[in-house]
Amino acid sequence: MRELHQQKRYSEMTEYELKQEIAALTEKARKAEQMGIVNEFAVYERKIAMAKAYLLNPEDFKPGEIYEIVGDPGSFFKIKYLNGVFAWGYRLNGNGEEEALPISLLSKAR
Repeated sequence: MRELHQQKRYSEMTEYELKQEIAALTEKARKAEQMGIVNEFAVYERKIAMAKAYLLNPEDFKPGEIYEIVGDPGSFFKIKYLNGVFAWGYRLNGNGEEEALPISLLSKAR
């Protein structure tokens, strides 16, 4: 079952499958963190963010608006445009270079 699951893209998964995948990745990330395998932990964190992005509606994110970057308090991101579950734009405290973030890493600035 697990092998079959791995071959599916997040975009092809149901909400249930995505939640199962997030749970499995979270467990793997926890184990990697406990073992001190920092790079492996970071990979799982990125995969979790990607899977979570597919549980959100890109229409809830608006170009021109500013969002706080989840997990990076005090860092803000201004969306220029969206492409699928990625928001393209730039960090307000960054070097002005355009980058893409999964929408799951953005939360409405208060």
